[in-house]
Amino acid sequence: MKPTLYILAAGMGSRYGGLKQLDGLGPSGETIMDYSVYDALKAGFGKIVFVIRHDFEEEFRKKVIAKYENHIETDVVFQSTDALPEGYSVPEGRTKPWGTNHAVLMAKDAIKEPFAVINADDYYGTDSFQTLADFLRSVEGEKNRYCMIGFNIENTLSENGGVSRGYCEVNAEGYLTGVTECHNIRYEDGRLLQTLADGTDAPFPEGAAVSMNMWGFTPDYFDYSQEAFLKFLAEHGNELKSEFYIPTVVNDLIADKTVTLKVLPTSSKWFGVTFAADRPATVERFARLAEQGVYPSPLFK
Repeated sequence: MKPTLYILAAGMGSRYGGLKQLDGLGPSGETIMDYSVYDALKAGFGKIVFVIRHDFEEEFRKKVIAKYENHIETDVVFQSTDALPEGYSVPEGRTKPWGTNHAVLMAKDAIKEPFAVINADDYYGTDSFQTLADFLRSVEGEKNRYCMIGFNIENTLSENGGVSRGYCEVNAEGYLTGVTECHNIRYEDGRLLQTLADGTDAPFPEGAAVSMNMWGFTPDYFDYSQEAFLKFLAEHGNELKSEFYIPTVVNDLIADKTVTLKVLPTSSKWFGVTFAADRPATVERFARLAEQGVYPSPLFK
């Protein structure tokens, strides 16, 4: 059985200004998602599942999914704030989604095989998809063996501002021991810095592996997520802004030795549109990749 690619596409894209998931950035108007689907297809994924919001379903089906229909099987699931277990309701005044691991939970009934999770608005590169697909094929029928792609921090920075990244603590065997969210990572006067919670700056380790939300799971992850979400709601369900994140669930599962998670290095360079000012450089990069023959243009005919 081929692995499935699960694409988180329900975000608002508020910093960027608009639905960046549908922004045509490639030479023939391709979205960043189009490149992810193309790379996944090439790496041997057999199905793409998208999580989106109901309010842009029609536009999404017309502009995105229609392109893939003759190439790969697709499915859509929906994330909404009221998608909660029985007995729970949305606290009054809450409009914020419940976070990335809530988005993962929405696919519980749609995915029954090893699967990858990625963001819709990040370009991950061909090597990272191949590495991920190879691992997921190797764990078919198994449980509790997960992975993530660990990007070199220098391959993930923006020239237009500091970025937040999940710093990966990795043991000697290459397994994740924890992910720590670090903020405002940027080069300043030739030094790689981060801003700590107290507002002071500190060095960020050069060459460190960071998470760009590119994960590989076996389907048992849905059961752990459901259990963890109930715990999260019991503790934070009445709050207006608390979110249920993938690294939180993963960290807990690793800490209690339920699962192992291999950090797989990649030579791929991440890029995307964290800031509106990133757009021209992203357009230029996709044009260059087409010129170099890395991708055809258009991607899907």
